[in-house]
Amino acid sequence: MEEKEDWNYFRVVAQRHKICLLPYTKERVHEFFKDYVSDAMIFSKDEDIIPYTYHEDKVNQYYETKVLDPTRRYFAICLRGKTIGETQLKYIDFEKSSGTLSIVLSNNTVKGYGYGSQAEEQILNYAFNELGLSTVCADTVLRNKRSQHVLEKQGFVYTHEDDMLRYYEIHRDGLQQH
Repeated sequence: MEEKEDWNYFRVVAQRHKICLLPYTKERVHEFFKDYVSDAMIFSKDEDIIPYTYHEDKVNQYYETKVLDPTRRYFAICLRGKTIGETQLKYIDFEKSSGTLSIVLSNNTVKGYGYGSQAEEQILNYAFNELGLSTVCADTVLRNKRSQHVLEKQGFVYTHEDDMLRYYEIHRDGLQQH
């Protein structure tokens, strides 16, 4: 088999694997950040790119201030028991019945297999069916075409942009039509 054929076979097999969202424990947060590599596409400009270095204390602080924040709902994105990303609903406003989705995969070794799409589908199901939200918003850095594609594939609709970000939203009825 040629190398290209081997790669295509691997991609097809990898795409068959389903991810699951699990509670984002302190151990899973550390597992995620130990494998995390900054993605240039999350920065507006190349000169803003900051390489990531794991620091146990900073991850503990992140867990305490972000993950345990009661206005957010965090989940570990897991593949065969390994944490490969994190997703959250933030800015949850039950009066307005809305929240904002965020998703990060740990590094390029887990991108391009549909895991982000699967995670988004699951967290949207949670937002609409468990939390009872009507609208979920999301935003991406202007140059992050991969993220924009995943949002649009999921049924998010572009609403506007500013100097740095493109903004999207999806409504409960929009997800059901998708």
